[in-house]
Amino acid sequence: MPTPIHTPRINNNDDTVKLAKIFVEIGAAVRRGDPIADVETDKATFTVESSEDGFLLSVNGQVEDILAVGSVLAWIGATPDEKAPESAACEPDGASGGEPTLKALLLLREYGLRASEIPASGERLMANDVERYARSLGRTRVGDGSGTAALGPKSDWPAPEEPGRVQPFTAEERAMARTVTWHRDVAAAGYVELAYDPGAWDAYAAEFQKAHGLMMSPLLGLMTWKLAQLAAENPRINATAAAGGVLVYDHVNLGFTVQAGSQLYLVVVRDAAGMSELEFVRGLGELQRAAMKHNLKPENAAGATIAFSSMARWKIVRHQPLLPPHTALMVAHAAPMGSTAFLGAAYDHRILTGFDAARALQALAAPRAGSGK
Repeated sequence: MPTPIHTPRINNNDDTVKLAKIFVEIGAAVRRGDPIADVETDKATFTVESSEDGFLLSVNGQVEDILAVGSVLAWIGATPDEKAPESAACEPDGASGGEPTLKALLLLREYGLRASEIPASGERLMANDVERYARSLGRTRVGDGSGTAALGPKSDWPAPEEPGRVQPFTAEERAMARTVTWHRDVAAAGYVELAYDPGAWDAYAAEFQKAHGLMMSPLLGLMTWKLAQLAAENPRINATAAAGGVLVYDHVNLGFTVQAGSQLYLVVVRDAAGMSELEFVRGLGELQRAAMKHNLKPENAAGATIAFSSMARWKIVRHQPLLPPHTALMVAHAAPMGSTAFLGAAYDHRILTGFDAARALQALAAPRAGSGK
């Protein structure tokens, strides 16, 4: 049965919000926590996220429409062809129970709960209702055991000393906050670094570019493709920790960082290990261009199983990346210093040792002999 996502109340005195942006196409796959839409009032903007994994069946409104607080904003289904119930965007869904306050809605996300399962103490679902119900289940705000960490500040964080205004996260900032929080609270993060001679890679990329008539240097695409091959050959680096052991992924989804203006994206080439070098280089290029236009599809911005980051374009010679959620290895590429360059790797020490990460960097430091033919 489809699951409704309700229009949140942003300000206590506003009974309506404007639908400002829709992030997902109808029928597209979504994961719990993925941004669905932005709604706004004169005072603030709020990103509405999916409450579960599934497919977006419908959005009850168009951009610039005015929606009633508590109305059904969207429907999530188990399959893309499931039929969404008919709902009026202007009328609240009375069957959904007490409408959550904004603080309660944020707590629901942090605890991984749904408003419909929690009894409300009054006409609206309050933060205290969520806290009480979560305690009865033994839930904590740090995570639910699946490696999904809370976005909100911990209770022991010191409050800011100076006054200011809270500006809600954008969808991109929220994704970054998730990554930082997962790296901080879930992964046992380590870091190793390797000095190498980049000359072999530069020569190989120049030869590949000439042979295939490419406009831009394929260097980063080629290095990233080799990382995907290494992940297929050494599944332990293409894994994550799960209840009871190590979850080794069945395929390699290669994440690659793209800076688009002020936004940082992790684009994901799915099933990367099954591609040829040329297919991968072209596919990654298409995703980079889509990211620059802020036009990525949900499936190409989630689900990375291993990742690669480069700051060479800004002449950064060393940097330490953060692990994306549910990955065990992220490679850091940087600009050379004369004839020497550095490759780094952030790794999850629950799964990999420093030796495992170092061995991956050693294998990545030179092109594969005979490839690209």
